[in-house]
Amino acid sequence: MKTKLFNKNSFLIPLAAGLIINFIIFYVVLPPINIFSFDFYAYLSIFTVIFYLLFSIFNKDKFIKVTKLLIKFLVSVWAIFFIMQIISSIPFHAKKYAALIEREDGIFSEDVEQVDFNKLPVVDRSTALKLGSRKMGEMGDLVSQYDIDSTYSQITVDGKPERVTPLVYSDIIKWFKNSRNGIPYYISVDMASQEVDLVKLEKPIKYSFTDKFSRDIKRHIRFKHPTAIIDEINFEVDDEGHPYWVASTLKPTIGLIGGMDVNALIVVDAVSGEVKKYDADNVPEWIDRVYSANLVIQQLNWNGRLKNGFINQYFGQRGVTKPTDGYNYLSIGNDIYLYTGITSVLADNSNIGFVLINMRTKETKFYPVSSADEYSVMESAQGAVQEKGYKATFPILINLYNRPTYFMSLKDNADLTKMFAFVDAQNYQNVATGSTIKQALSNYDSFGLTIDGEIDESTLEEMTVTVSEIYPVTIDGNTHYFIKGVGTDLVFIAPIQTSNKLPFIKAGDLLEVSGENMGTQFNIKTID
Repeated sequence: MKTKLFNKNSFLIPLAAGLIINFIIFYVVLPPINIFSFDFYAYLSIFTVIFYLLFSIFNKDKFIKVTKLLIKFLVSVWAIFFIMQIISSIPFHAKKYAALIEREDGIFSEDVEQVDFNKLPVVDRSTALKLGSRKMGEMGDLVSQYDIDSTYSQITVDGKPERVTPLVYSDIIKWFKNSRNGIPYYISVDMASQEVDLVKLEKPIKYSFTDKFSRDIKRHIRFKHPTAIIDEINFEVDDEGHPYWVASTLKPTIGLIGGMDVNALIVVDAVSGEVKKYDADNVPEWIDRVYSANLVIQQLNWNGRLKNGFINQYFGQRGVTKPTDGYNYLSIGNDIYLYTGITSVLADNSNIGFVLINMRTKETKFYPVSSADEYSVMESAQGAVQEKGYKATFPILINLYNRPTYFMSLKDNADLTKMFAFVDAQNYQNVATGSTIKQALSNYDSFGLTIDGEIDESTLEEMTVTVSEIYPVTIDGNTHYFIKGVGTDLVFIAPIQTSNKLPFIKAGDLLEVSGENMGTQFNIKTID
């Protein structure tokens, strides 16, 4: 007569103990209960091994039989996972992986507004860290209780780029002391003006990464949505300055378990803990980040490598591209766009174009503009002031005079911004630096890069100018006239073909001109 492998007592006691131990592990690690997640299979394996060890203690005589069952179970579980991985792998679905992000060709001068220097970001994350720490140093009572979260998420508020980050509890003792009152402030850094605000909240933040137990933001989300595969959790504020945590959730879109992409957004009120879930294509307009940078860069890489098939990326390499090693963000309208260059896989220190990706909608536009890669541009800017030893920040791409132009800050060893640089994206030898943006722009204007460019008729202005000075200048074999006017800092520039009057204009003449006002430069289209 066969003996039972399990009896009631020898099974229930280790099961109960195992459930308690594994709940504690779940409470700490917070894996998703989702068959499409690697973390779930790892947790399931840990759960099984713990139960096996406890069962073996109570049933030593059945050790061999239970061990065999354990091995069979674990092999079966991981076999299922790896089979799903293989079925969903890139070699079988190369075109589908390439299609996860859809690139459309764009027209730079139409899609990207000309730069507004009042909104031009000059603060990167490392500078924001310095500015925020300096602001906290002014608040002696806060410094002893709170630190600053180092993430500094970039968002757009009223069309202006800002970096925001909450305060955090300095340590667990400070949490016990202050958790009842919560976190009363967050820091906002204006990326254009470099102004730093320690924003006092009407009601304090009660859910954060440094809170404990049920108020830990990851745990709060996990217990509300135990099956969600969470990609990234960002701190954002709405248009009224109210703080939220925004978590992107993923689901497989290719095969059984491949092609993870954002399917929803979990938004948590950082004050009340209220949780709302939105479909990825129907999120509130104030939210800037639905897709993480790592996700879109990975999908962009797949798009460039796999659009002509899996084999082509290794043999032939027809049309194979990749994003450059770095990215930055632009504020366009009320959205955040990720910028990165696109280069050939045959690395040659040049870009064949660049992309702008809307981080809320994943709309992606490619601009086929040949240029130097970002690191060559950074080296060029650093070389212009090499005697000072400044380091360039990763550049952002702006529309300056309807031309793609790199802009970056130059910082000293203390990580403080000392100068600014403009570099022509199509000819990185054209570098202009200055201790202020205005000075750098004035130096950049001296290259006359936009004189022969097409002028947008909708931007034409009419002006009356009394000539104080006029100089003919030859650029690339063509004569242009540089005109200074009485009572204005504008430099008026006109190619010789603009008017046959140009060679005869002299100081004191009154001119009626129309053209494009670029701020420090006026490109003349007609002269009356």
